[in-house]
Amino acid sequence: MNADSAVLQVPAAEVPADALVLDVREADEWEAGHVPGALHIPLRELGARYLEIERASAVYVICRSGQRSDRAARALAGAGWYAHNVADGMIGWQAAGRPMTSESGQPFVA
Repeated sequence: MNADSAVLQVPAAEVPADALVLDVREADEWEAGHVPGALHIPLRELGARYLEIERASAVYVICRSGQRSDRAARALAGAGWYAHNVADGMIGWQAAGRPMTSESGQPFVA
């Protein structure tokens, strides 16, 4: 995958409610709180698992703060996906009051 492709930087508040969200954080971060219905593929596994991601629609890639997701979105865009980076990550998602769920039932801490 080519990591040099440009991607649209989107704030969490502007991610469409029905968007395909790809979360590239580690398992402990995911378990603490994530976007309901998001696909979880940690960044380190993306090279082996990228074919699990639908190509039919835009994918919004998210991490904690927007740095890991930017790398992932660029790689996906270089491989033909219509990828966007959620520039403010889960920190912005929580600040915008967007829906979240967790495996533990505990409040999310960004």
